[in-house]
Amino acid sequence: MYNMKLTQDHLDNALKEHKNIVEIYKEKYTTENRRDWRTYEQRLAVRIKRASKELEPIVENAYSMINVSKPSKGRPPKIPVTKRVTILLLKDIFQLSNRKMANFLTFFTVLTDIDISYKTVERTYSDELIKLTIHNMFQILVKNKGIKKADTTGDGTGYSLTITKHYRKEREKELKESDNESDNESDNEKKNNEKKRKSFVRAFALMDIDTGMYVGYGTSMKSEKEAFRNAISMTKKLGVTVNSTRLDKYYSHQSITEKFDPGTTTYIIPKKNAKIKGPHAWKQIIVNFIEHPFSYLREYYKRNNSESGFSVDKRMSGWKIWQRKTNRIDTALMCKGVWHNLMLIG
Repeated sequence: MYNMKLTQDHLDNALKEHKNIVEIYKEKYTTENRRDWRTYEQRLAVRIKRASKELEPIVENAYSMINVSKPSKGRPPKIPVTKRVTILLLKDIFQLSNRKMANFLTFFTVLTDIDISYKTVERTYSDELIKLTIHNMFQILVKNKGIKKADTTGDGTGYSLTITKHYRKEREKELKESDNESDNESDNEKKNNEKKRKSFVRAFALMDIDTGMYVGYGTSMKSEKEAFRNAISMTKKLGVTVNSTRLDKYYSHQSITEKFDPGTTTYIIPKKNAKIKGPHAWKQIIVNFIEHPFSYLREYYKRNNSESGFSVDKRMSGWKIWQRKTNRIDTALMCKGVWHNLMLIG
């Protein structure tokens, strides 16, 4: 229960002292932890080998979950659904364009009996059976890991639709602008966001801290918040209960408590203009932030797992999306979410 004696002055003072508290926290509780990239590459090679062995049975299982009542009209496809799903996943992890993937397969025609054009590869992204199979793969990987209750961390990222802009720099600008923004966008803000949406597609991943697996994955051409809502929706459909979650300042507003179940503990850093008035769940966040700053920060900074997860994803399968149609972009992004979990199946 929150302490009714806390006032707005307590919160204002805590926010003013936050930077100092963070510096003390880092000095006392954190140590330098540089990634050993040689060891990382070795572990990645092992994970890829393990994932390659599990890829085919998981694809077959995911497709078997679909009940196809009638065959589609027109000429039957040269390649079965399961093989086309595999082609898209391999194309993603090897960071190949449609033409390069088609040429790559041509060299192995004798072994694979696959001979397709780059247009066939591109059209595969729009196939509903392909999309359903990839979605089912994500579901299978989460359920096979036995994740029912999760302490989570969530974050969004952007994949470039051009080669001229880098998402991280644009994201840092958004975070600085959002620190003093209200929950509602003004007309000018909406116009500015429309321009940004043409350069990037957003993805949001909700990660189980214990396993590193994504338990929710959402995408959006419009905004990161829409991708966030889609990820939360997927988590609920998978039947995963979120015990706790950690989010960055982009989500530091009172309404965030409504996005999760009442029993979910939320760790965020309130904005500079935050008010203590609000629902019980919001007041509980404020109390924990004020009264237990170091234990609160220790939990909050587990959010770094999300940033590391996206870093690994982009290092593994690239930061650019080559597709142009919205439904195809969504399929391309889901391939990245599936690969993330495939690498953690052991």
